[in-house]
Amino acid sequence: MKKRHQVLLVLAILSVITFLDRIAFSTAGERITKELGLTAVQWGWILGSFTLAYALFEIPTGLLGDRIGAKSVLIRVVLWWSFFTILTGFSTGFAMLLVVRFLFGIGEAGAYPNIAIALAKWFPANERGQAQAIIWGASRLGAGLTPLVVIPIQQHYGWEASFYVLGFVGVIWVIFWQFWHKEEPTDAKDISADELKEILAKRQLDNHGAKTSIFKLLQNKNLGYLMAMYACYATGVYFFQTWLPKYLQQGRGVSENELKLIGSAPFLLAALGCFLGGFLSDIAVKKYGKKWGRRIVPIVGLGISGICLIISALTINNTVAIILLSLGMAFMDVTAPVAWAVSMDIGGTRSGSISGAMNSAGLLAAYFSTVSFGYLATNFGYNFPVLLLGIIVMIGAFLWLKINAEETI
Repeated sequence: MKKRHQVLLVLAILSVITFLDRIAFSTAGERITKELGLTAVQWGWILGSFTLAYALFEIPTGLLGDRIGAKSVLIRVVLWWSFFTILTGFSTGFAMLLVVRFLFGIGEAGAYPNIAIALAKWFPANERGQAQAIIWGASRLGAGLTPLVVIPIQQHYGWEASFYVLGFVGVIWVIFWQFWHKEEPTDAKDISADELKEILAKRQLDNHGAKTSIFKLLQNKNLGYLMAMYACYATGVYFFQTWLPKYLQQGRGVSENELKLIGSAPFLLAALGCFLGGFLSDIAVKKYGKKWGRRIVPIVGLGISGICLIISALTINNTVAIILLSLGMAFMDVTAPVAWAVSMDIGGTRSGSISGAMNSAGLLAAYFSTVSFGYLATNFGYNFPVLLLGIIVMIGAFLWLKINAEETI
């Protein structure tokens, strides 16, 4: 296996861990809310606290990674969030969960911008979509595995035990990363001369004005459209990451044992969507160039996804709804690897800052939608907010027409 593919594998494992930690909380939602006496509105605020922290610290951790390197930042943030994953299991009420999940979000904010930095250094530009496809496909596999791994632990040992186990797994990853990874391919002793030459010649890691402030970057129209699109995408995808288990149980009467089986379906199909999105985008880039090659796949994906979500909200048949939700997430997630590849395309040596800005916009939108979902579900029923999410996702498809991966910042 080539050295860059080894790096990709280790980062993909981190992506799995990231979503195991994240989705474990929403999977335990019914147990936690019953045991601690939390309302749907309070649960929305707790879920939103993670998302808000994630949004606020995306850009700072991306900037930090651009300056000191992805290796150091990933060590710090994984240790941080692993500690607060464990502390989640010790939480005793609304206030403590609100604070702990906010602090947990600060740690996880550093993951994907710094993974993007590492990939930008280790991969040729023409393989970025494929590399991001593996990373985001792995995240969805982690999310899909969560009900299968976490629910049995919670059923036998209590919901708290699952967070102790997952926090320990993160620490093990950090120890390996510390002693194994090198920031630059040139520092790796076990990379072949041919592979090193290929990476350095084709990674296109240009310095696109590294001294420009982040406030100046945010005035760029191309980045603005990318951020707006990602806000629409994240609004949809965070429903699956936060409210889906509770929506299925409270909104559609699915039992916990049924959830263990069907709760994985959207994420497993989403993993397929991520894999296909990145690979198809790289193929389209070779055929049509970066401008349209990066646009085609997510335009189709988000358009179909929005239709699936809207119809799922309108049907009363649970089986049909679950199938449509699963397909909706699968088509939605073809966008993830493409969007992150575009942030690397236009960001150059500022990939961490650009991807952090993009994800911050998405997370701020996801924060408001996550909190709002509880209020909307309480007042209008659980299907109404899903209908609105479908419309927002379709708007994201049209925004891709304004994004140009050939315009570097």
